Amino acid sequence: MGSSMEYSSGDDTEISDSETEYEEKAYEELKNVSQQFKVSDDAYTCPFCPKKKKQDFLYNELLQHAIGVGKCSSQKRTRKDKANHLVLAKYLENDVAVDSSPLQQATMIDPLADHDRDEMFVWPWIGIIVNIPTEIEDGRYVGESGSKLRDQLTRKGFNPTRVRPLWNYRGHSGTALVEFQNDWLGFNNAMAFEKAYEANHHGKRSWQAKNDSISDLYGWVARADDYNSDNIFGENLRKIGDLRTISDIMEDEARKTQQLVGDLTTVIEAKTMHLLEMENKFNETENSLSQLITVKDKLLQEYNDDIKKIQSGARNHLQKIFNDHEKLKLQLETRKRELELRGQELAKRETHNENERRKLAEELEENAVKNCSLQAATDEQTKADEKVLKLAEEHKKQKENLHRKIIQLEKQLDAEQAVKLEIEQLRGKLNVMRHVEGEGNLEVLKKVDSLHTSLREKEGELEDLLALNQTLIVQERNSNDELQDARKELINGLKEFSTNGQIGVKRMGELNSKPFHEAIKRKYDEVEADERTTELCSLWEEYLRDSEWHPIKVVEIKGKHQEVINQDDEKLKDLKNNYGEEVYDAVTSALIEINEYNPSGRYIVSELWNYNQGRKADLQEGIVQIMKLWRTYKRKRGMD
Repeated sequence: MGSSMEYSSGDDTEISDSETEYEEKAYEELKNVSQQFKVSDDAYTCPFCPKKKKQDFLYNELLQHAIGVGKCSSQKRTRKDKANHLVLAKYLENDVAVDSSPLQQATMIDPLADHDRDEMFVWPWIGIIVNIPTEIEDGRYVGESGSKLRDQLTRKGFNPTRVRPLWNYRGHSGTALVEFQNDWLGFNNAMAFEKAYEANHHGKRSWQAKNDSISDLYGWVARADDYNSDNIFGENLRKIGDLRTISDIMEDEARKTQQLVGDLTTVIEAKTMHLLEMENKFNETENSLSQLITVKDKLLQEYNDDIKKIQSGARNHLQKIFNDHEKLKLQLETRKRELELRGQELAKRETHNENERRKLAEELEENAVKNCSLQAATDEQTKADEKVLKLAEEHKKQKENLHRKIIQLEKQLDAEQAVKLEIEQLRGKLNVMRHVEGEGNLEVLKKVDSLHTSLREKEGELEDLLALNQTLIVQERNSNDELQDARKELINGLKEFSTNGQIGVKRMGELNSKPFHEAIKRKYDEVEADERTTELCSLWEEYLRDSEWHPIKVVEIKGKHQEVINQDDEKLKDLKNNYGEEVYDAVTSALIEINEYNPSGRYIVSELWNYNQGRKADLQEGIVQIMKLWRTYKRKRGMD
């Protein structure tokens, strides 16, 4: 507002003048600059709050603002700031009130005239709006935002500070709390808000007796019965406000005003005493200063005379030094030019020699590094080739041995079956002979003895075959264990290579996060989509590891019992409805894999996989793939 209002800058310095003189000075300056903080005929701006967001005040709003800040007990406001606002309130009441418009004068009518001062209100002043239209979206009720409702009420002249919609577990409850300023202007706006709804038969009584078919908004100011109610706005009123009577509020403000007046009186008295002390000190300092100035002038004159003598002698001495310096300078410049020419010639020779030495050293170092690298690569290549060839040869021998053992087991099984059949035939013949034995036929007795002998021999052969069969089974199990160990080593080796080839390692039961990210990107921006994708994937990974969640059922298909996904599972149905088919397929695929490869532990298992044919790869395919990778790696090392 210019230099005339510099006292209102809002700094934290104490008021240097007495309180009365300061107020008179500020009051006169306000008169001189009154037109600068009057925006229009009805609008004003606070000259002491230049950074405040709200710059346009009506007369009564600015007066309430000035009184409120002047009586504020907050430590954020300095004494100077409070005093400035009290002067502004005095100026508005004495000099500006006669110029205010009829509308402004009408708003200055006592807002408490029509109300019982012992009536209990919710403090700060809060209004209630009910019957807000809502609709169902994604399974939850949604309605108008608080900012939109606040703008509607502001356009009607009620000037709320905030509208807070109330939410419950079903979403928007259709009700909202309207917050007003916690001063008498806010009370006036709250009462105007209530009367406007009562005038349209949409007050509290009309709401309690309303017809369900009516869809307009109802509103009133919160009182004791609303505060103590068990509904949703009663619960929220108890969280953000208290019950107080108008008399209590007025007494509280009067007490604060009295406290402020007492504090200001104490400050004024202290400032007055301080001013008297400063005047005495000033008189004493002024006398001492006069004496010091006289002594200083005398010393200064003597000092100036001495300086003139010193300067004259210094100039003569400097002139002599300057002349000698010029002679030496000419001699040095001549010598310098000679040395520069000689130095340039030496630098050229040194540069040439240094370049030659550097090139030779670099070539020797590069050759040494290349030789070491080539030797190391050759050694590694030789070891790897020997290891891979040995592994392939052992795999081939084990496969041939296993094939021979299988053929041998099949032959032994046939022989075992034949021996068992002969034993059964001998036992049958023996039983027949026993029936005939009673006749005393000597020839029959000999045949019985012969059959007993054959039976014992066949049983011995059967025991030998069973022992051999058991030995082959143990050997087969050991061979299978060795093959499984070789398969695990091959999987671990392929994990170290990043490959997009036909054969690789697949993590069975791992959840693919790409469909989740694509589905969530359709609802949120990129940054929020990344966070929500991480959270959702983590949640479903926990579900997959939960052994108590088993959305798989057994059904009979073409006479065979098979395990399939239970499409009636609630979690999977919600996932499919909320995020789509691709996310559902990603979860069910991981679930099927983990149920096939690790149904008990339910953790991820690495498997050798043929990606082109979509099946588990055999050991030979894995060895061929790792040989290809090694040859590629060897060629790259050779090129380097």
